Amino acid sequence: MDNKTYVIGLDYGSDSVRAVLVDTANGECLASEVFYYPQWKEGKFCNPVKNQFRQHPLDHLKGLEVTIKGVIAASDIDPSLVKAICVDTTGSSPLPVDERGESLAFDPQFANNPNAMMILWKDHTSIKEADEINSVAKNWGGEDYTKYEGGIYSSEWFWSKILHIARVDPAVAEKAYSWMEHCDYITSQLIGNEDPLSLKRSRCAAGHKALWHESWGGLPSKEFLGHFDPYLVDLRDRLYTETYTSDEAAGNLSTKWAKKLGLDENVLVAVGTFDAHAGAIGGEVAENTLVKVMGTSTCDIMVASRENLGDSLVKGICGQVDGSVIPGTIGLEAGQSGFGDVLAWFKDLIAKPAIDIIKSSSQIEVNQKQNLIDEIEANTIALLSDKAEKIPVEESTLVALDWINGRRTPDANQGLKGALMGLSMGSDAPRVFKSLVEAICFGSKKIVDRFESEGVRIDNVIGMGGVAKKSALVMQTLADVLNKPIKVATSEQAPALGAAMYAAVVCGAYPDTQSAIKGMSNGFDKEYQPIQKNVAIYEKLYEQYNNFGNFIVKNTKNQNEYEQIH
Repeated sequence: MDNKTYVIGLDYGSDSVRAVLVDTANGECLASEVFYYPQWKEGKFCNPVKNQFRQHPLDHLKGLEVTIKGVIAASDIDPSLVKAICVDTTGSSPLPVDERGESLAFDPQFANNPNAMMILWKDHTSIKEADEINSVAKNWGGEDYTKYEGGIYSSEWFWSKILHIARVDPAVAEKAYSWMEHCDYITSQLIGNEDPLSLKRSRCAAGHKALWHESWGGLPSKEFLGHFDPYLVDLRDRLYTETYTSDEAAGNLSTKWAKKLGLDENVLVAVGTFDAHAGAIGGEVAENTLVKVMGTSTCDIMVASRENLGDSLVKGICGQVDGSVIPGTIGLEAGQSGFGDVLAWFKDLIAKPAIDIIKSSSQIEVNQKQNLIDEIEANTIALLSDKAEKIPVEESTLVALDWINGRRTPDANQGLKGALMGLSMGSDAPRVFKSLVEAICFGSKKIVDRFESEGVRIDNVIGMGGVAKKSALVMQTLADVLNKPIKVATSEQAPALGAAMYAAVVCGAYPDTQSAIKGMSNGFDKEYQPIQKNVAIYEKLYEQYNNFGNFIVKNTKNQNEYEQIH
């Protein structure tokens, strides 16, 4: 045991944070711990009707302490053997900070102000701002700063979110000395950084979401930013120029956090990254392999060598960034704004009325109500899945669009809406649910088609995340729709494992990321093969999905133009 080296991967998702303690020798996970964000669970600072989703960093800092202390206690190892930590988070999820790098959410002046909180990736309040950025980028006469972002900037990303806050809440903008991505903020807290300008910022976050690229010297020019708001011009000097990959150390664990966590101050903290990119590492990403990280949304990650990609620009994806996944290769990101979220929406749609009736019922004992509600919450999707699996594929007549939360890839458009076609009196809940499962799989195929049409070959597909591990219905449908085998990563916490692999490189357990992947991989525990008779049926349904989507795109555009005029 004295020769052992352990690392911690810390993975921040939309609903919770989880930590894993990993043995660098073989990738064995000795312990894991999950913490659900209390204020987020209560719905604080959010307004789904307005697509406003904000989180208080207090939830994140509490989760940091609870999960890391939890895995240390559960594993019963000597804490001095923990040598490095790496943080991955959702993104783009920026938050405003003061001169010391502290979140404005902790300033009494902004204690309950959602605009001072972290703006979660799925917050789409800045659609108008994203549209402006896209228009100017194409027409201002200078560099098209979106060209390495697939050519379209999204309301899910850094600049559009900040621009929106600057316009709707000048007080927050004025007090915000700088802005940090979530992964940079947590990393800065761990190392005790009190100067936002000196913090090593994430290459992954900057390149995929903030229009950073080495060819134009970092972030977009002041001249470009000046087309939107003087605030952005002034802010640019208080952000960063250089960025760093996650195989580098951001610093050592601070005295404050070393004491809180019971760890040594010699523990190295890696530069932060995004969850899906860490997940790709945990899922053994390699060239010509598509890794689908499937949760509330999806991120679809690939890597390409500079030699094979050359000067090609892949249209309509979420960026191609040098070193964002494996240093030395180009990271390619795509994804769907809604995946598990689409199914969860339908669950809530049909379950909430029953839950409300139970809450107000005088026929049920008070102590039985919560148990019954918990049972409905826990079992509705499983019941729907079981019934949907029994419906023959040839009976699939409903066609749904998976754009309930907008469309991320290909060709980002967060103004798009979900839709259903073909409803009849026979369209019961399992059949509607099945059509939604098919829709999210068709959305995945659109991404595969775009990569392949742009010359990026896909030989292997790897699935990971909660949906991949839990839903045979989704995974088999996906294999049938893609007409490709899909391997499911063994690790229950692949992004956290990937973060741990970065940490293993940072502390010297491995010379590079590829070596860490080879030495610490958990492998795969299942493979779904396409069922050929279903493949043929889904080819026809996919054509209907595309035609339906084109119809909705056209009419959504007209509706948006009408709303702007009126």
